[in-house]
Amino acid sequence: MSAITNFHAYYLKIKTNRWYWLFSIFCRVTLAAGFIAAGMVKILGERFASGLSIIHPMGTYLEALHHTGYYYTWIGYAQVIAAVLLLIPRTVTLGAILYFPIIVNICILSFAVRFEGSLMTAPLMVLANIFLLVWNYDKLQYVLPFKRTHNYIVFEKPKKYSLKFPILFFAGVVATIVLVIAFFIKGYDIMPRNSLSDCKQQFTETSNKDAGYEFCKCIHEQGGSLDSCLEVYNDAIR
Repeated sequence: MSAITNFHAYYLKIKTNRWYWLFSIFCRVTLAAGFIAAGMVKILGERFASGLSIIHPMGTYLEALHHTGYYYTWIGYAQVIAAVLLLIPRTVTLGAILYFPIIVNICILSFAVRFEGSLMTAPLMVLANIFLLVWNYDKLQYVLPFKRTHNYIVFEKPKKYSLKFPILFFAGVVATIVLVIAFFIKGYDIMPRNSLSDCKQQFTETSNKDAGYEFCKCIHEQGGSLDSCLEVYNDAIR
Protein backbone atom coordinates (compact mmCIF):
# COMPACT_ATOMS: atom_id res chain seq x y z
CA MET A 1 0.00 0.00 0.00
CA SER A 2 1.10 3.58 -0.66
CA ALA A 3 1.93 6.01 2.14
CA ILE A 4 -1.30 7.95 1.57
CA THR A 5 -3.33 4.72 1.76
CA ASN A 6 -1.64 3.79 5.04
CA PHE A 7 -2.33 7.27 6.38
CA HIS A 8 -6.01 7.03 5.41
CA ALA A 9 -6.34 3.70 7.23
CA TYR A 10 -4.63 5.08 10.34
CA TYR A 11 -6.67 8.29 10.18
CA LEU A 12 -10.00 6.48 10.03
CA LYS A 13 -8.88 4.35 12.98
CA ILE A 14 -7.98 7.26 15.27
CA LYS A 15 -11.14 9.16 14.34
CA THR A 16 -13.18 6.41 16.01
CA ASN A 17 -11.24 6.68 19.30
CA ARG A 18 -12.89 8.77 22.00
CA TRP A 19 -9.57 9.78 23.61
CA TYR A 20 -8.36 11.43 20.39
CA TRP A 21 -11.75 13.08 20.06
CA LEU A 22 -11.56 14.47 23.62
CA PHE A 23 -8.04 15.72 22.93
CA SER A 24 -9.28 17.53 19.82
CA ILE A 25 -11.93 19.26 21.94
CA PHE A 26 -9.28 20.21 24.50
CA CYS A 27 -7.14 21.74 21.72
CA ARG A 28 -10.10 23.64 20.29
CA VAL A 29 -11.13 25.11 23.65
CA THR A 30 -7.63 26.08 24.82
CA LEU A 31 -6.65 27.60 21.46
CA ALA A 32 -9.92 29.53 21.33
CA ALA A 33 -9.48 30.81 24.90
CA GLY A 34 -5.98 32.07 24.09
CA PHE A 35 -7.07 34.02 21.02
CA ILE A 36 -10.28 35.40 22.53
CA ALA A 37 -8.31 36.88 25.43
CA ALA A 38 -5.58 38.31 23.18
CA GLY A 39 -8.01 39.45 20.50
CA MET A 40 -10.35 41.30 22.86
CA VAL A 41 -7.42 43.35 24.19
CA LYS A 42 -6.79 44.59 20.64
CA ILE A 43 -10.47 45.15 19.84
CA LEU A 44 -10.84 47.26 22.99
CA GLY A 45 -7.86 49.35 21.86
CA GLU A 46 -5.54 48.41 24.70
CA ARG A 47 -1.88 47.62 24.12
CA PHE A 48 -1.10 43.94 24.42
CA ALA A 49 1.36 43.16 27.25
CA SER A 50 1.03 46.76 28.44
CA GLY A 51 3.37 46.09 31.38
CA LEU A 52 6.29 45.54 29.01
CA SER A 53 8.61 48.51 28.52
CA ILE A 54 8.31 50.19 25.12
CA ILE A 55 12.09 49.96 24.67
CA HIS A 56 12.11 46.21 25.19
CA PRO A 57 12.50 44.37 21.82
CA MET A 58 9.01 42.89 22.09
CA GLY A 59 7.63 46.00 23.74
CA THR A 60 8.87 48.15 20.85
CA TYR A 61 7.09 45.89 18.36
CA LEU A 62 3.85 45.84 20.35
CA GLU A 63 3.94 49.61 20.87
CA ALA A 64 4.38 50.21 17.13
CA LEU A 65 1.65 47.68 16.35
CA HIS A 66 -0.67 49.40 18.80
CA HIS A 67 -0.29 52.65 16.86
CA THR A 68 -1.29 51.14 13.51
CA GLY A 69 -4.92 52.04 14.13
CA TYR A 70 -7.54 49.84 12.53
CA TYR A 71 -4.88 47.32 11.45
CA TYR A 72 -4.26 46.56 15.13
CA THR A 73 -8.01 46.23 15.69
CA TRP A 74 -8.34 43.99 12.65
CA ILE A 75 -5.76 41.57 14.07
CA GLY A 76 -7.94 41.35 17.19
CA TYR A 77 -11.05 40.61 15.13
CA ALA A 78 -9.16 37.97 13.12
CA GLN A 79 -8.07 36.25 16.35
CA VAL A 80 -11.57 36.28 17.84
CA ILE A 81 -13.16 35.09 14.59
CA ALA A 82 -10.67 32.21 14.35
CA ALA A 83 -11.38 31.32 17.98
CA VAL A 84 -15.16 31.34 17.53
CA LEU A 85 -14.89 29.23 14.37
CA LEU A 86 -12.88 26.66 16.35
CA LEU A 87 -15.64 26.40 18.93
CA ILE A 88 -18.37 25.70 16.37
CA PRO A 89 -18.23 22.03 15.25
CA ARG A 90 -19.21 22.77 11.63
CA THR A 91 -16.54 25.46 11.20
CA VAL A 92 -13.60 23.88 13.03
CA THR A 93 -11.61 23.27 9.84
CA LEU A 94 -12.04 26.86 8.67
CA GLY A 95 -11.08 28.10 12.12
CA ALA A 96 -7.94 25.94 12.18
CA ILE A 97 -6.92 27.20 8.73
CA LEU A 98 -7.39 30.86 9.76
CA TYR A 99 -5.70 30.29 13.13
CA PHE A 100 -2.57 28.66 11.72
CA PRO A 101 -0.78 31.58 9.98
CA ILE A 102 -1.53 33.88 12.92
CA ILE A 103 -0.08 31.57 15.56
CA VAL A 104 2.92 30.63 13.39
CA ASN A 105 3.69 34.35 13.04
CA ILE A 106 3.45 34.80 16.82
CA CYS A 107 5.70 31.78 17.36
CA ILE A 108 8.40 33.03 14.99
CA LEU A 109 8.21 36.51 16.54
CA SER A 110 8.62 35.02 20.03
CA PHE A 111 11.79 33.18 18.99
CA ALA A 112 13.13 36.18 17.06
CA VAL A 113 13.06 38.48 20.11
CA ARG A 114 13.32 35.69 22.74
CA PHE A 115 10.11 36.85 24.41
CA GLU A 116 9.50 34.59 27.38
CA GLY A 117 5.83 35.61 27.54
CA SER A 118 5.05 33.33 24.60
CA LEU A 119 8.27 31.41 24.03
CA MET A 120 6.76 28.30 25.58
CA THR A 121 3.05 28.68 24.79
CA ALA A 122 3.36 29.72 21.13
CA PRO A 123 5.09 26.52 19.86
CA LEU A 124 2.65 24.37 21.84
CA MET A 125 -0.24 26.28 20.27
CA VAL A 126 1.26 25.72 16.82
CA LEU A 127 1.45 21.98 17.49
CA ALA A 128 -2.12 21.91 18.82
CA ASN A 129 -3.24 23.76 15.68
CA ILE A 130 -1.44 21.23 13.47
CA PHE A 131 -3.20 18.42 15.35
CA LEU A 132 -6.57 20.01 14.61
CA LEU A 133 -5.68 20.38 10.93
CA VAL A 134 -4.77 16.69 10.77
CA TRP A 135 -7.81 15.73 12.83
CA ASN A 136 -10.01 17.46 10.26
CA TYR A 137 -8.15 16.01 7.30
CA ASP A 138 -11.37 14.52 5.88
CA LYS A 139 -12.54 18.10 5.22
CA LEU A 140 -9.13 19.68 4.67
CA GLN A 141 -8.25 17.21 1.88
CA TYR A 142 -10.56 19.04 -0.53
CA VAL A 143 -8.44 22.20 -0.44
CA LEU A 144 -5.09 20.38 -0.67
CA PRO A 145 -3.32 20.22 -4.07
CA PHE A 146 -4.01 16.55 -4.73
CA LYS A 147 -4.12 15.06 -8.22
CA ARG A 148 -7.50 14.28 -9.71
CA THR A 149 -6.76 10.58 -9.21
CA HIS A 150 -6.57 11.06 -5.42
CA ASN A 151 -9.01 8.90 -3.49
CA TYR A 152 -10.83 11.18 -1.10
CA ILE A 153 -11.94 9.64 2.18
CA VAL A 154 -15.26 10.25 3.87
CA PHE A 155 -15.51 9.88 7.63
CA GLU A 156 -18.83 9.02 9.19
CA LYS A 157 -19.27 9.44 12.92
CA PRO A 158 -19.26 5.97 14.53
CA LYS A 159 -22.22 4.73 16.53
CA LYS A 160 -19.82 3.79 19.30
CA TYR A 161 -16.33 5.18 19.95
CA SER A 162 -13.39 3.01 20.95
CA LEU A 163 -12.25 3.59 24.53
CA LYS A 164 -8.78 2.12 24.07
CA PHE A 165 -6.32 4.59 25.57
CA PRO A 166 -3.59 5.58 23.04
CA ILE A 167 -0.61 5.35 25.38
CA LEU A 168 2.06 6.08 22.77
CA PHE A 169 0.26 9.16 21.47
CA PHE A 170 -0.23 10.76 24.88
CA ALA A 171 3.28 9.77 25.93
CA GLY A 172 4.44 11.68 22.85
CA VAL A 173 2.29 14.66 23.86
CA VAL A 174 3.81 14.70 27.36
CA ALA A 175 7.33 14.29 25.96
CA THR A 176 6.75 17.16 23.54
CA ILE A 177 5.55 19.43 26.34
CA VAL A 178 8.59 18.49 28.45
CA LEU A 179 10.95 19.21 25.53
CA VAL A 180 9.34 22.60 24.89
CA ILE A 181 9.61 23.49 28.58
CA ALA A 182 13.24 22.33 28.63
CA PHE A 183 14.01 24.52 25.62
CA PHE A 184 12.22 27.43 27.29
CA ILE A 185 14.44 27.01 30.37
CA LYS A 186 17.74 26.05 28.71
CA GLY A 187 17.34 26.94 25.04
CA TYR A 188 19.06 30.32 25.21
CA ASP A 189 22.06 31.22 27.35
CA ILE A 190 20.97 34.85 27.35
CA MET A 191 17.43 36.19 27.54
CA PRO A 192 16.31 39.84 27.55
CA ARG A 193 13.64 38.95 30.13
CA ASN A 194 10.80 41.35 30.89
CA SER A 195 12.55 43.74 33.28
CA LEU A 196 16.04 45.00 34.08
CA SER A 197 16.16 43.20 37.44
CA ASP A 198 15.03 39.88 35.96
CA CYS A 199 17.56 40.24 33.16
CA LYS A 200 20.43 40.89 35.58
CA GLN A 201 19.44 37.96 37.75
CA GLN A 202 20.50 35.43 35.09
CA PHE A 203 24.07 36.79 35.28
CA THR A 204 24.38 37.29 39.06
CA GLU A 205 26.36 34.13 39.76
CA THR A 206 28.27 33.86 36.48
CA SER A 207 31.80 34.78 35.43
CA ASN A 208 30.38 37.18 32.83
CA LYS A 209 28.43 39.24 35.32
CA ASP A 210 29.69 42.66 34.17
CA ALA A 211 29.18 41.86 30.48
CA GLY A 212 25.73 40.50 31.30
CA TYR A 213 24.75 43.66 33.14
CA GLU A 214 25.84 45.71 30.13
CA PHE A 215 23.63 43.54 27.94
CA CYS A 216 20.69 44.17 30.26
CA LYS A 217 21.30 47.92 30.30
CA CYS A 218 21.54 47.88 26.51
CA ILE A 219 18.10 46.23 26.34
CA HIS A 220 16.19 47.90 29.16
CA GLU A 221 17.83 51.35 29.49
CA GLN A 222 19.22 52.13 26.05
CA GLY A 223 16.52 50.44 24.00
CA GLY A 224 18.96 48.53 21.77
CA SER A 225 17.85 45.71 19.50
CA LEU A 226 18.43 42.15 20.63
CA ASP A 227 21.14 41.58 18.01
CA SER A 228 23.03 44.79 18.79
CA CYS A 229 22.93 44.10 22.54
CA LEU A 230 24.12 40.55 21.99
CA GLU A 231 27.01 42.03 20.01
CA VAL A 232 27.87 44.25 22.97
CA TYR A 233 27.83 41.20 25.24
CA ASN A 234 29.96 39.05 22.92
CA ASP A 235 32.51 41.84 22.48
CA ALA A 236 32.77 42.21 26.25
CA ILE A 237 33.50 38.54 26.93
CA ARG A 238 36.18 38.17 24.24
